[in-house]
This record gives sequence, C-alpha cells and structure tokens, in this order.
Amino acid sequence: MKQPIIDYHKDEKGDWVAELSCGHSQHVRHNPPFVSRPWVATQKGRDSMLNTELSCKKCDSGELRDILG
Repeated sequence: MKQPIIDYHKDEKGDWVAELSCGHSQHVRHNPPFVSRPWVATQKGRDSMLNTELSCKKCDSGELRDILG
C-alpha cells in the first residue's frame, strides 16, 4: 500500500528513516550501486521528498504502527 512520507529521523546507526502517514517507518538509505537515493543526504533533498508515496509492506501485512522517534 502506498503511504506518503511525513517526516524523517535517524536510527541508532545514523541511517535515515522515513516516517509514513500510516504510522510505520521505512529506511531510506543511499547505498549505491544497490540503492540510489542521493536526495537523502541533504536536508533540502529530504524536504523535497515529503509527501512522496512509498510502498509500505508493513501495511500490506497488517502490522501495528511503529513507535516513531
């Protein structure tokens, strides 16, 4: 199910995590060549992706909301 990004936070390892409107969270790493998300490296880039919809597999599987930090 597609859910928009509403905010971001860093996890305990310093990786960026998107907070989705459904209450779930999803890592948004820039890890080329496997994952190319250069926008995650800057505040301007992250801001430009707010409201962009990501596929939420947690919604698809009926998981409870994450505790967002």
